[in-house]
Amino acid sequence: MTRPLGWLGIVRLGLVQSAIGSIVMLATSLLNRVMVVEYALPAALPAGLVAWHYAVQLSRPAWGHGSDRGRRRTPWIVGGMVVLGLGVTLAVQSLGLLAARSGWGFALAIAAFSLIGAGVGAAGTSLLALLATRVAPERRAAAASITWIMMVAGIVVTAGVAGSLIDPFSLPRLEAVAGGVVAAALLVSIAAVWGIERTATPPLEEARSSAAFGAALREMMADATARRFTLFVFLSMLAYSMQDLILEPFAGLLFGFTPGQSTRLSGVQHGGVLVGMIVAGIGGSAFGGRSQAGLRPWIVGGCAGSALALGGLSLAARAGPGWPLEANIALLGFANGIFAVAAIGSMMALAGGGAGGREGIRMGVWGAAQAIAFGLGGLIGAVGVDAGRALTGSTARTFTIVFAIEALLFVLAASLALRGGRSAGATPSFAPATGSAG
Repeated sequence: MTRPLGWLGIVRLGLVQSAIGSIVMLATSLLNRVMVVEYALPAALPAGLVAWHYAVQLSRPAWGHGSDRGRRRTPWIVGGMVVLGLGVTLAVQSLGLLAARSGWGFALAIAAFSLIGAGVGAAGTSLLALLATRVAPERRAAAASITWIMMVAGIVVTAGVAGSLIDPFSLPRLEAVAGGVVAAALLVSIAAVWGIERTATPPLEEARSSAAFGAALREMMADATARRFTLFVFLSMLAYSMQDLILEPFAGLLFGFTPGQSTRLSGVQHGGVLVGMIVAGIGGSAFGGRSQAGLRPWIVGGCAGSALALGGLSLAARAGPGWPLEANIALLGFANGIFAVAAIGSMMALAGGGAGGREGIRMGVWGAAQAIAFGLGGLIGAVGVDAGRALTGSTARTFTIVFAIEALLFVLAASLALRGGRSAGATPSFAPATGSAG
């Protein structure tokens, strides 16, 4: 029997999530701003590159299957981090060519973001598969909470450090800062996973998948539980991401918030997410990990709370100033945090509770569903607001409709979780398996 990871081992793998978050932040946030502000490039360019990196993550099932067939998952994690770091380095190098409006710059940027998407897919999928196989059922919610909080911490720390070092801005300074972040992230990742699979007995080699990719994928999708959970991941993450690009404009257009005030409002939301993650991590492990219902009540509660908060924002669009907007946003973040941790914990449970040697491809399929949802969510939300304002001529009515649609998506996701809990089968659809991890 494989020995489950202790808390130190879980934190070590959380450091890899921190490293992934720190590098991805450079690509999706810092380079976005530099392209638009410092180099006066069209905002559609970085938005399109970020969307492309999500599209590339449709390869996650292939990366997961590869790690299933390998003797260890560590090389896939480290290899993915190397590819991710190379992608960000090339993305920075493309800036000079892009500023000169060179076609080679666009080609290099596309290649760079392709590597970023592939690196995130390989490292992230293999990391989650390793957690699924090595974390005890009663610790899965806490493990999901720890690793995602550490990812957010990695983003915050890197943003602060990079922001302080990059001024006054110049391309050589950006290259040096990005190179330092990439090097530090790679060293942290290698140190975090070094020797962590040596404690596995029997070695992963003995339980690895021998099926071809197509056969393994068909086998997984023939499982009604896996199909239902894939749809749940897509719907819930679509609702989760639709709000990303419209909350701050909503506060500015209908509540008169200044840029600084709307930025602080975003901080309130992310603070609520962190609190929700902590609550779900502690509560899910203490009261869900060993129970028959598992994490399902936390998923349903998080989705229902998110729907309620979005319903409040739909009403706020009509009410305008005077509505307790900050409290509403804090509730949304809190519910989102609960749902996210519970969903990730259940994802690990379903991957680890199925047939041995299939954890990677299961995580890959669900990661691909999440990537599609994230790529579409922000775009649908923003386009929905623009189209609604053009068609109705009313900003308030448009936001009312868009937030109501998001709330409905969360309700549908919650209903899928409830239906999954009532369906028959050896493994509860949205709850941890009762056996050991691994």
